[in-house]
Amino acid sequence: MSVHVIPKRTYFLIFTVLLVLTFITVQVSFRDYGPWNTIIALGIAVTKATLVILYFMHLRYSDRLTKIVLLAGFFWFVILVALTLNDYLTRSWISIYFSNL
Repeated sequence: MSVHVIPKRTYFLIFTVLLVLTFITVQVSFRDYGPWNTIIALGIAVTKATLVILYFMHLRYSDRLTKIVLLAGFFWFVILVALTLNDYLTRSWISIYFSNL
């Protein structure tokens, strides 16, 4: 197992980018972009999470098995979100059905 040494400059650069993205998140929260608010906020959040996972959790320099485990966890998360949305989005027809009884 080889140890990858990351220069401090990289950590400071990623930290600065995270601070800038946090500032952008705060600025976006005070403006109204209509239906794009959620999409913009989630895009910034995913970008920040990706940077943290890749650099601060050292996934970028990890072996293949660690990356597969992360992808499996992400795939499981997508399954859970899809099942939850399936339940949530199909509830309206139940209330319509029972209101007619």
